[in-house]
Formats: sequence, C-alpha cells, structure tokens
Amino acid sequence: MIKLLIVDDSALMRRQLSAIFEAEADFEIRLARNGREALEENCAFQPDVITLDINMPEMDGLTALSMMMAERPVPVVMISSLTEKGALATFEALNLGAIDYVVKPGGTISLSLDAIGASIVSKVRMASKVRMKPARKAAPRQVEPRILPVAAIAAPRPPVLRRSAGRNGVVVIGVSTGGPRTLELILPSLPANFPWPVLVAQHMPASFTLTFAQRMNGLCAMQVVEASRPMILEPGTIYIAKGGADMQVVRRDGKPSVIVKPENPGFLWHPSVEVLGRSVLEHYDAAHVLAVMLTGMGCDGADAFAEIRKRGGRTIAESEESAVVFGMPAELIKRGGASVTLHAEKIALQINSWIEC
Repeated sequence: MIKLLIVDDSALMRRQLSAIFEAEADFEIRLARNGREALEENCAFQPDVITLDINMPEMDGLTALSMMMAERPVPVVMISSLTEKGALATFEALNLGAIDYVVKPGGTISLSLDAIGASIVSKVRMASKVRMKPARKAAPRQVEPRILPVAAIAAPRPPVLRRSAGRNGVVVIGVSTGGPRTLELILPSLPANFPWPVLVAQHMPASFTLTFAQRMNGLCAMQVVEASRPMILEPGTIYIAKGGADMQVVRRDGKPSVIVKPENPGFLWHPSVEVLGRSVLEHYDAAHVLAVMLTGMGCDGADAFAEIRKRGGRTIAESEESAVVFGMPAELIKRGGASVTLHAEKIALQINSWIEC
C-alpha cells in the first residue's frame, strides 16, 4: 500500500482527489485541510507521498513544504493553478524540494480533475518511489511567502571565458520531472559569451514556459527566452521550448533557426526531446552537437541523442545519484548513447570544458 496524504483547503478538491485514488485500491489515504495539519500528519501518518495545494489558510503550501523538508523530507507533488502566480509559486516549490506538480485544468477550484486523473495517479506513483535527497538548506518560512520578481533574483555570474570553439555548434538539453531545479543548477554556470546556442526541451504546460524562461533569465549570465515564434539561433542565448508544442530546428535564409510546431501526436511527451534532437541532426554536423539528458520519466529523446553520439557528437547523461527520476538518462545509457555520465553538479563544468576545445 502507498500511504498518501492529500492536502487541500477545498472540501470539493479533497473529495475529488480521494475518489481518484480510492479507485486504485492500493492507496491508504489521509486528508489535511492546511499546511499546519499537513505538518502534523507528516509526522503522525508518515506518508510515502503527499499532494499539496499552494494557496491555503493558516499555513500555505510553500511554508509547509519548506518545513517538511527540514523536519521529515517526503516526496511531494504540488497542486497548482494555470495562472502566472501559480507558475511562480510552483517553481519555488520545486526549488524547495517538491518532486513534481499537477496543474488544475479548471483553475483554483477544478471541477474536471477526472480528465487528468490518470496523469495525477502516474505522477504520485512515480513520486512515491523517489529516494529523497537532503534538501537545500533553507530557514523554515514563518511568514506569508513572497515571490520575488525576476529582476530581484540574485545569482553569482560565472566569469567570462576565452573561447576557441567555433560558433557553428549547438547544445541541446532534454529534461522532464525534476527539471526546473536541475536546470537552475546547471544553466547559471554557463558564461555570457558561451559560443553556441542552447536549446532546452523541458516537459511543461504552455502556461508555464514563459514564466520559467523569465525566471531563468534572471538567474543566468546568458540570455534566456521562450521560443514561442520563429527565431534565428544566436550564440550566448538559451531557448526554452514553448509548452504545449514542439520546438524544431530549421534553416531560414541559410541560418539555423527554431520554429514552433503543434504537438506531434506520434510522441508521448511535449515539448518533445526526440523531435528536437532529430531536427538538430538534420541541420548540424553531429561533431558540433553536445546533447545533455537530464532527470525525467520515460525515454523521450533517448533514440535521437544516441544517434547524435553514434554520428560523432558528445553526450552527457545525468547520473542516478543526482537525478530525481533516472528514467530518461537511464534509457540513453541503455542505448549506448552517453559519452559520459555525471552528477548534475558537474555537468556545467563538462559543457564548458568541451566547448572550449
């Protein structure tokens, strides 16, 4: 049995979520109405996994999450809204240690959770299997959480490096569950004069990717943009694939560019890492491609990245030690497609080292 704690201030949401998991027969469920009750149940019930709402009275979800990670770390799946405020709060929750998130299809109070019931169950099952790692040290939040605007986010800037690499290459990154936190560990360590564009396919809904790109732009020395329209690829720029679509590399007036295409129904996950990786191979010499496979469930991009290595490109798979979910990197390794396997903390150093050559 999987011990699940459902935390939501809405009685309707608690009933809907309970019904979804009661139908699965292998969940032992307990309910909490706010963050304070969640903290008590985390110690008393000792759940294997928690679904946690963000906006609640008495103690909000972010405050409760911070204290859980300090007192008894447990896999948490956040229940979020589609609003910009909901996206910002979700990214803060992932940074605090949440494993994944579910977006309410109908806003703060959703009447259509059944439509995404299978996705919710899948994410909670996956989260229950995650081995919790020590959370980043942070003082428990004792006041109403404040989401800082992008301009106020401070991050140390990496030094400008002298580059000998040509400017005709590209870095492509595939990532899913656990990705935002991992990308925040890697991308800010790339210098402003990085000589290649960086393309990121992070599985994420359409309403989240612009907020995520803005957040990353405040953390990184490189410019970070959401690829929501045709764009010529420029060195020193990170392109975040728009959610709800697929990003592809094309040639426009002879120059490498990215375009946004509707989700390809032949692939399960979007923005699709596989679609992006295949398009990169069509327009770049593989010797000038560096592909990085980070944390995530499933096998998206494993075939394309393995082909990149086979044709002479260089590839990195995140190690099981640091990956929140080892699915996508493991599939790349299984296909013989990883040039190296590295802890997330060492990936930026390897990228910088290779691109300098």
